[in-house]
Amino acid sequence: MATEARDTDPASLNTPNDLGDNGRQAIADSVNKLVADAFVLYTKTKNFHWHMTGPHFRDYHRLLDDHGDAIFATTDPLAERVRKLGKKTIHSMGEMIKISHLSENDSTFVSPLDMLKELMSDNKKMAAAMRETHELCDEHKDVATASLLEEYIDATELRTWFLFETIQGADQSGH
Repeated sequence: MATEARDTDPASLNTPNDLGDNGRQAIADSVNKLVADAFVLYTKTKNFHWHMTGPHFRDYHRLLDDHGDAIFATTDPLAERVRKLGKKTIHSMGEMIKISHLSENDSTFVSPLDMLKELMSDNKKMAAAMRETHELCDEHKDVATASLLEEYIDATELRTWFLFETIQGADQSGH
């Protein structure tokens, strides 16, 4: 019964906030895409972590585990920010896949070098999407979401840098 009331009465989710309604919806939509991106990137990073092979297995395995942990740690604060804006968060894997800027990798085998290149590219895309959301936050004077994104942009750039440096001069096997 409570689920029915929430589905039919979105006002029950409308957390009080001094930001304008249009701004809140636009920011929430953009942040929900970032949550979707984070889940897609987290899943891909863990997939590659589990399927890493080769002479640098231990280092790459640990690197991707650390990256996965950092990415996953962004999901709850971002989703909760949407709720603080009085809007609904994403609620299913299907919705995440549909709205994400990133795509899954269902390949049965990916070489270590291709794994690292794909993750580097995805982290760059994620940072760009965060910057776009930050601009939207600036436009609507949402300093709280912007502040959260500033930390996450820096962390995403750190992952991109590590992946970039790791693949410098590497052959297809990743070494």
